[in-house]
This record gives sequence, C-alpha cells and structure tokens, in this order.
Amino acid sequence: MRLVISAVLALLSATLFATDARAEGKLYVACGGSFSGFVGKMKAEAIRQGIPASVADTFFAAASQSQRVIDADRRQGIFKSDFIEFSRKLISQNRIDRGRSSSRKYNSVFSAIESQLGVPRGILLSFWAFETDFGAFQGDFNTLDALMTLSHDCRRPHLFQPQVFAAAKLYARGDFSTQTEGAWAGEIGMVQMLPMDILERGVDGDGDGKVDLQTSVADALFSGANMLRSFGWQPGQPWLQEITLPATLPWEDTGMDSARPVAEWASLGVRARSGGFEGPNLPGSILIPMGRKGPAFMAYPNYHALFEWNQSFVYVATAAYFASRLQGAAVYNAGNPDQPLSDTEMKALQAKLANRGHDVGKIDGILGAGTRAAVQAEQKRLGLPADAWPTRELLDRL
Repeated sequence: MRLVISAVLALLSATLFATDARAEGKLYVACGGSFSGFVGKMKAEAIRQGIPASVADTFFAAASQSQRVIDADRRQGIFKSDFIEFSRKLISQNRIDRGRSSSRKYNSVFSAIESQLGVPRGILLSFWAFETDFGAFQGDFNTLDALMTLSHDCRRPHLFQPQVFAAAKLYARGDFSTQTEGAWAGEIGMVQMLPMDILERGVDGDGDGKVDLQTSVADALFSGANMLRSFGWQPGQPWLQEITLPATLPWEDTGMDSARPVAEWASLGVRARSGGFEGPNLPGSILIPMGRKGPAFMAYPNYHALFEWNQSFVYVATAAYFASRLQGAAVYNAGNPDQPLSDTEMKALQAKLANRGHDVGKIDGILGAGTRAAVQAEQKRLGLPADAWPTRELLDRL
C-alpha cells in the first residue's frame, strides 16, 4: 500500500502544474550555478518582497539541495498506465470502505462544506484518498529543500520560485516550518496543496486560528473545497456519469475538447447506463479514456474544474469516477478495448506523429493530451474511427 501511495504522490507532483499555470510562474533569480549563491539571491528577493530580514535569515539558512528531489522529478513511469489499469490499482474495496467510514466520521465537516461551498463529499473523499490515503502518508520530502532544489534546477524554475516565497510568507506568520515534509514537488498536507494555494485559499476549518493541512481534517477538507470553488466548481451540478454509446456515434466529436448539449448527445443514441442523465440541461463531453470499445462517461462542466487540481488525464478520470462510486455509482463496464500499445510502440507512434507535424511534446511513451489529439486527427485522416485511442492498426497505417 505504501508503494502505491508513493507512486500516486509522484504522479500528482509531476502533473500538478495546472497550479503553476494559475500562478503564471515567474523567474525571480537565475537558475543554476552555486547553490549557496542561489540561496543568497533568493533570500534577498524575499526581503525585497517584504519578508523581515531576521525571518528570511532563519528560513533560508535551513535550505539544502536534494538530489532525491531531482531524481523524483525525472521519473515519469506512472503516466504510462491506462485508465483501467490505473483505476483498478487505486480503487480497492478497502478504499471504498474507508471512504464511506470517513464520510460518516466527519459528517459534520462534509455537511458544512456542502452547505457553504457546494463541493460534494465524494469529490473531497476521492482526492483525500488518492493524494495521501486519507492522511496516512503525506510525503517524506522536506518541503523547503524540495522547493529550493527545483527553483535552482533549470528545468522549470519559474514554476517553483513563487512557491518558495509563498512558503516564506507562511513561515513568517507561523503556518509553515522549515522541517515541514510533503511530496517531492512541494505539496503539503492531507490534500496536498502548494504553499501559494495554502496562502491564498487555505481555510481555518476548525476555528483554532491556524491553517494546518497536516493534522486538521477540517482545515484540509475546507481548504481543498475552497480551492475547487476557485477553479470554477459549480454547486449542485454533476461531474461524471457512466453512459452507453451507439456504434454510429461520430467518434471525431468525442473527447474533452468537444462539448454538446446533453440532449443532442441523447438524440444521437447516447444513454445513461443507469437512470436518466444527471445534467440533462448541461453541455457534456464524451469521455472514452480507452477508446470506443472501453469505458464511457459523460463529462459535465464540473469535470473540467478537476483538471485545475491535476492535469493528468488518467488521474482525473479515475478520481472523478471514484467520487461517483463513493456516492453510489456502480462499477464501470470495462468493455473490451483494443490492447494498449507497449512503451516501445507508443514512442514509435509519437515519433511518426511528430514527423507528420503534430505537437506531441517529448517522445516519452505517455499518452498525453497532445498525443491523443494527434491520434484522433490521424485516425480521421485515414478513415479510422477517430476515438483518440492509439492502436496497432494506426501505428501500422502510419
């Protein structure tokens, strides 16, 4: 279990940078060079931003460079899991039982959140479970060292330097310690929030005058809900619902970049797997994470808000589905999807797509948004069902 949790934390940290996009990262100090010299420049910038010199001295004196953080930043393997594999790995009966017992145990907290912020308990329980296994493992990386190391490293320093200064401000007000530990990319607490998010969206849910996401369940859950509301979560609206699809669906119109009124999808033969549509008057997108032969869901506008928490396609789909399970949905129909490509085949496919002018990013074997879009475009060009799921037939045709 600990290894699974650690893998999920690694995934979250590597894909958290919707958070960075929100911060519109900024490079304050040139990256690289002497780490001690870099620390000095960061301290000077913190003081320029209003951190008292005595506080900055103590805060930055505790910072160390961590090769372990750099190593974690370079690992990407978990991204290569498909939806069925990933969801079955993370969603166990034990997690479902613990989620439901946690819902009962903290019913007053969840009820207050649902009343005040409109974020349902299933969503919060899902993130709480996947991020830290309900708080059991919140990460064992020193947060200050992680943020300073990644701010100094030249891969994406502009994303981390603002987080360092946010941590310094939290430290100045007593809500952060130089010994704080969390995920390798700087997330802290039960729902793994970055310092800027804690600073701007943290909530004192238990009324003790502090925002403590590591030991206070109320603070963690209220803060997570407040963050989701800031991402555009709409109270009272659904997020994800399992559906069945007709064989004649225009597959090129599926995917998160294409939305239609749910009634229009219904006119094309799309049906809710159980009961009626939860958002009949809303726009919806057809989410088929493993193509037309695999699981199928209607993704409502609230689903998009979840991508502001995390940008991993497979993670968000799994978290949203798990939230629906915790609120009574049935086990999804796995269908019979085409066999996923091997890592070598995926890289070969990406290379072929890139040679045709598609922007798939790094040739890494990961089925990200760019690769999915390219796959769908080439499927359409070749007259194949354009469901964005890469197959050996597509690879051979290319």
